Amino acid sequence: MITALDHFVLVCPDIEVAVSEYTALLGYAPNWRASADGVATAVFAAGNTAIELMGPDGNGGTADRLREITVNGAVLTSLVYRSDDITGDHHLSKRRGLEPSEIRDGGSTDMNIGSQRAWQRYRISDARMAGVKTFVLQHKTGELPDRQIVSGAVTELDHLVVNTPNPERTVATYGGRLGLHLALDRTAEQWNTRFLFFRLGGLTLEIINRLDAKSDPSGPDSIWGLTWATDNLQAAHKRLQEAGVVVSDIRTGRKPGSQVFTMKSGTQDVPTLFIHHAKS
Repeated sequence: MITALDHFVLVCPDIEVAVSEYTALLGYAPNWRASADGVATAVFAAGNTAIELMGPDGNGGTADRLREITVNGAVLTSLVYRSDDITGDHHLSKRRGLEPSEIRDGGSTDMNIGSQRAWQRYRISDARMAGVKTFVLQHKTGELPDRQIVSGAVTELDHLVVNTPNPERTVATYGGRLGLHLALDRTAEQWNTRFLFFRLGGLTLEIINRLDAKSDPSGPDSIWGLTWATDNLQAAHKRLQEAGVVVSDIRTGRKPGSQVFTMKSGTQDVPTLFIHHAKS
């Protein structure tokens, strides 16, 4: 049904500040800049997915709505999955009770070079996804421009973290209805957390349930944080420090053979980790 996580959306109060921060964080400039209907966007392709920064542009309508959303800061809002058969997937979404919207055409024009992209997409009911805005998209024309990645820049997204008060609902929704591959269901007593790992398109959706949380199991899920992979953790650490970003010391990661460090600034307040996996 779904082949990859095409991109995810971070809504920011000031698009230019966000672009500056994520250019430093990722180690390269956005592949695509656009502005239309009160919304400014910047898309950074990161190997196995992309991050789309979105912010208000002008006044009225959608711009004012985005300002309301970000009154307390940037918010990770949407997951957009890639399809290679959107008509078939739309039909399957209906049969699986995901209450999809109608398929709609969309497009974008790069404000710097004038290139165009076009796609079709539909939205899955927020209620069926426990509050996480979820779309399924198929590209029609246009590709993000290629670029050369220097050592120490982000190469791909290792995993994206979603918090849930109801792991059984998560298994039914992401595994049963969306059809994602549940690779691991593990409870780590030392962290008092249950982890559900769904694999797709070379990355992991890590959905976590805090066992000590006094949360209502009928409450919503929320996108929480990001872990970016790099080919050279020491170079990435040095690059960010030289850019004035506050980072932790490099330390051993939870996964055997991994090293990590934590971003303490320059993320639009998104909990962010860098990781490098030793080659086996």
